[in-house]
Parts: sequence; C-alpha cells; structure tokens
Amino acid sequence: MKNPQLVIFDMDGLIFDTERLFMERKHEVLRQMGYPAREEDYVKTIGLSGILLREKLLEIYGPEYPAEEITRKTREAVDAYVETYGPDVKPGIEDLLQWLCGRGILCCVASSTVHVYVEKFLRRAKLDGYFRCDRQSVGDHADMCCGEESALENGIPEVNPKRDFCGADLCVVGGDEVVRSKPEPDIFLAACKRMNVRPEDALVLEDSENGVRAACAAQIPAICIPDLKQPSPEIVKMAAAVLPSAREVLMLLKEQS
Repeated sequence: MKNPQLVIFDMDGLIFDTERLFMERKHEVLRQMGYPAREEDYVKTIGLSGILLREKLLEIYGPEYPAEEITRKTREAVDAYVETYGPDVKPGIEDLLQWLCGRGILCCVASSTVHVYVEKFLRRAKLDGYFRCDRQSVGDHADMCCGEESALENGIPEVNPKRDFCGADLCVVGGDEVVRSKPEPDIFLAACKRMNVRPEDALVLEDSENGVRAACAAQIPAICIPDLKQPSPEIVKMAAAVLPSAREVLMLLKEQS
C-alpha cells in the first residue's frame, strides 16, 4: 500500500462513536413501540442506506415495520444527545487528521448518513476545519462536479441529481448524494471525483464490512478499523489492513512516509 494523496473517512463508527449511540437510542424506541431490541439485528444494518437499508429492516422486523417513524424518533434522541454533549470522537482520529493535513494529504468524508448530519456532527465536534474545501487543493474545474452527465461520461456511477455537493464548503459526500449505497462503490468514486484524485491514489478508512466491500469495488485500498462487529475472513482478505484504531493507522502511514 503506497502513501495516499487522499484519505476518505467513513463517519459513524469510524470518526465518531455514533453507531453504539444510535443503536442504544434506537433500542429505546423499539421497546416503546413493541419491537425486539437486539444488537445482532442492528449490526446487520451497519453500512446500509436507502433502499438496501429499508429492505433489511423489513426483513428483520416484518412488513408492517414503521421504518421512517422509528428512524425519526431515534434521530431526534441522538440529536438531543449530540447537542448536549457533542459526538464522541474515536481514539486517534484527531491526531491522524492533524498529521494528514500537515503533510498536504487531502481528507474527505464519505458516509451513508445524509450530508446535513455529517456536516452537523463535524462542526459540533470542531473537526470541520480538517475537511474544509478552501483548505484542500481540489481546484475549481467543472469536471469535478458529479452531475449525471459528467459522471456517466467519466465512468463514475450516477450521482443523485437531487443533490449537488460541489457548492458545499466541506469535503463531504453523504448517502443522500449517490443513487446506490454501500456496498456499491458509488460514494467512494464520487469522493475521488470531487477531490480530483484517482481511486488508486486514495485510501479508505472504514469500520463496516459493506464499506470495505464498496472500497474494494471502487478499487481503492481500504483499512478496516472494526467497531461493533469484527470483520469476516472474507473482509480481512479484501482490506489492506485491519487495525484496532486510528492510532495504528497513523503509525503505519508514518512508517511508509
């Protein structure tokens, strides 16, 4: 694995310890509404969004499961916690970001969470400065915008035409900005296009198996930092490395530089 020009961060369970927070708040809502609250069920949904997430939820809880209502109530509970305490940053993340930015390595977030929440969490944790577009050398070329026409012409999977992240001031791609969610490669390819970096010159940091699969499909090296679930042997083979925290990622990159 060579030193990257761009490091693409997942958010939930990678930058922030939000997977466990979301799971705990969701379990409270599930119990209130008469549904079973099991960690193994939640783990099955990690890394999914959009249609794939809805299909998995209906498979787990049944066809009458009120997905939108439960997600809304869970999100409200999570937001209340974050507004009061801020999101808990995972070990080693800020040191890694400082080191990357100090060496001019670009940083971007590509998360299944919708864009507005990603930005909110980054700002609330005061990590947004590491992902500001005016700090990054991303240029102002028209072909960096991932609208439908330019995306298809350049071999990048279609990006949701309802969202255009090119005008945003943070280097973020949310799950609502691509048509296909992880494990499809769309979100990571869109991040590379946004940052004007070839996939082979990027590095993905992921906690979820679907995130590693998406990076592999995009032909981007991925380091897996497990959160709630340890990776299967299949995922271990796909990943460039499996490390316990961002601290070890920093040590690895320092050794290679």
